[in-house]
Amino acid sequence: MTGAAVHLHVHHENPHAGQGPVVLDIGADVGALVVVMPETMADVEIEIRSVGASHRAHLSHVGVVGRPVRGRMIWSAVFPELHAGRYELYERVAGRPQLIVDISGGAVTQVSWPR
Repeated sequence: MTGAAVHLHVHHENPHAGQGPVVLDIGADVGALVVVMPETMADVEIEIRSVGASHRAHLSHVGVVGRPVRGRMIWSAVFPELHAGRYELYERVAGRPQLIVDISGGAVTQVSWPR
């Protein structure tokens, strides 16, 4: 195809997701978000976007995985690096915000997904 632009999206799965600690890259105006999820949401992808961003804006996403915490499994979605601000979270298939959170730089915000 002459003159046509081709965009390839390569999605790499992490075979070790949920098998150990998550590295968070926070400080200054960058924080992190931990969303505690119901087990029924295992393997679902959660998307996040800045409040007020265009609906065409890119949505970052992470998977809901089980993580061992003090002898039991906790299901969560972890966004390890977010600039300070207000964000909307979506279940990938739902299409509308399920949760709105405020992220502070240098801090980890923890919230629970609405049931």
